[in-house]
Amino acid sequence: MLLQHPLVKPLAALAALLLIDLFFIPGFFRLEWKDGHLYGSVVDIVNRAAPLMLAALGMTLVIATRGIDISVGAVVALSGTVAAMLIGGGATPETSMTLALGAALLAAILCGAWNGLLVSTLGLQPIVATLILMVAGRGLAQLLTDGQIITVYYQPYFFLGSGYLFGLPFSLYVVAAVVLAVSLLMRKTALGLFIQAVGINPVAARLAGLKTAALIFFVYVFCSACAGMAGLMISSNIKSADANNAGLLLELDAILAVTLGGTSLAGGKFSLAGSMIGALIIQTLTYTIYSLGVPPEVNMVVKAVVVFLVCLSQSPEFKQIWKRKAA
Repeated sequence: MLLQHPLVKPLAALAALLLIDLFFIPGFFRLEWKDGHLYGSVVDIVNRAAPLMLAALGMTLVIATRGIDISVGAVVALSGTVAAMLIGGGATPETSMTLALGAALLAAILCGAWNGLLVSTLGLQPIVATLILMVAGRGLAQLLTDGQIITVYYQPYFFLGSGYLFGLPFSLYVVAAVVLAVSLLMRKTALGLFIQAVGINPVAARLAGLKTAALIFFVYVFCSACAGMAGLMISSNIKSADANNAGLLLELDAILAVTLGGTSLAGGKFSLAGSMIGALIIQTLTYTIYSLGVPPEVNMVVKAVVVFLVCLSQSPEFKQIWKRKAA
């Protein structure tokens, strides 16, 4: 049945938030075409959600293999720092922007390779392995910048995070391209099935002939690559590299977005589309709280409640208790 589709719940949650915005935020759905660009609250929400969408996309594959990556925020800070340092603070770049972006993504990929090596080869618990980089990665970014904010004045760099193409934010095209490529890879090849098999039972997957270590290594590299792209978007949008605050707690929002979208924390079952909807839910919730004049601290409390409810909904024991009481 349609109501049993896994995307029904996240879509219903997003619709409920949009309904609240419709009644309590004047002109929420009003769109305006100005200077060749489309402006409006909805466009702003989607644009702001773009980095979180990328982070959630990578986190989805990691969680699908029974893993977790809490170093996402540090990778965001590091990639933005590398790009900003190479471009420099002048009106003309010290290094070509292509080289700067490539170096930033390479730094992110190396971070993912480090995480993947610790988890897949050395057998460390994912939360412990990525905790190392969570601390060291942001510390390295702070060392590179001496704890200062590096301001960028090179105009073409701003296009990545705040530019427009055909009237829509350019960041949306980047997210759409990455999501489309990953979706095709998951559906048109056996990679998606292999990742599910590793998440359901890694021992059985290995005995069946799958290279589980290589698959786990791949998902951590991909997750960091997505975080690196998100870091470039954030740095481009704020026109600077802030190693102290860029990407702070983004990993928690990414995990929440993935779980809201229906991906099982126990591994195996995952939904890329659900993770994208989950990211939109989080960004819409943040926008709603700020627009209604609610103190920002409430946002963290609401997220904590949502995490608690999601964990309950995925708990087999809670489901059994609920069924017994209902019966």
